[in-house]
Amino acid sequence: MSQERQLQLVTSVMISAGFEVSEKFTLRPRSFDLIARNNGILLVIKVVAHIDSVSEEAAFDLDVISRHLGGVPLIVGERAREAELERGAVYVRYGIYAISVATLYDYFVEKIPPLVYASPGGLYVNINGDALRDLRERRNLSLGDLGQVLGVSRRTISKYESGMGTTLDVAIRIEEYFNTGVVESIDIVRREPSESGPEESKKMQVPGIPIEFLEQLGIQLHTLRGAPFQALLTFDKHTILTGYGPAQKVVKRAALISNLSKIAKKHAMCIITDYHHQKKIGRTLVIGEERLHDIEDGFELLDMLGE
Repeated sequence: MSQERQLQLVTSVMISAGFEVSEKFTLRPRSFDLIARNNGILLVIKVVAHIDSVSEEAAFDLDVISRHLGGVPLIVGERAREAELERGAVYVRYGIYAISVATLYDYFVEKIPPLVYASPGGLYVNINGDALRDLRERRNLSLGDLGQVLGVSRRTISKYESGMGTTLDVAIRIEEYFNTGVVESIDIVRREPSESGPEESKKMQVPGIPIEFLEQLGIQLHTLRGAPFQALLTFDKHTILTGYGPAQKVVKRAALISNLSKIAKKHAMCIITDYHHQKKIGRTLVIGEERLHDIEDGFELLDMLGE
């Protein structure tokens, strides 16, 4: 399937699920393809044929963008290694969930969450450890007793009750023995973010962008590699999608950045190196770099963005 067709399918699924979806953009390389929002859920989606093609740098961008937009990164693909992605299964690429279009449809449209996750060696499920312990104790079974029934060690049963995942085969045997479900579904949009976040050493600079001046205004800058905006600026709990460069290069991105900021409910700005005034293109503040240097603090910039 072509990526264009994949993008169409993903867009259709998200619209069917009631999401507002951003415009398509064709920049290459790109760390994400779509932003979608519904009922407070924001997804930053990368669409690929093969999930192994998502580089560490693209995943880094995807993580940074999602965190600062208050969203969840998601990869939608067709294959991993030499096999098609299983329907109802979740894969992981550099800490980011990856699923098939069919799983995307099941989760967001049919409200059927995936149960299975892929890990080296096969497909696994998460066991509700408290439920398993309760079932075992109701039957007056010791850890060793249940281990004998399932063909595993007592230590393994203890680990299951502490939250360790298991294979599909063992999970089926547990549920058949107790005649009830103990497998926990996977909530794609409630994934816990990385505690450490992206490594500081991986930050890069956009040549020429007035970093020192922005920092003097109390604005933090987070540079990116493959987004339609070169940086995310943060100030006073506000996030600004920011493009930078000469007018010929940047102005044509202003409308796209405006659309993305609308979906994400964030501010948008393009700093132009060969422009001396300011104007709005959609929601995007287009401002000359010289004019930017006239701003006294970050609050003045927020006022200009909100005009």
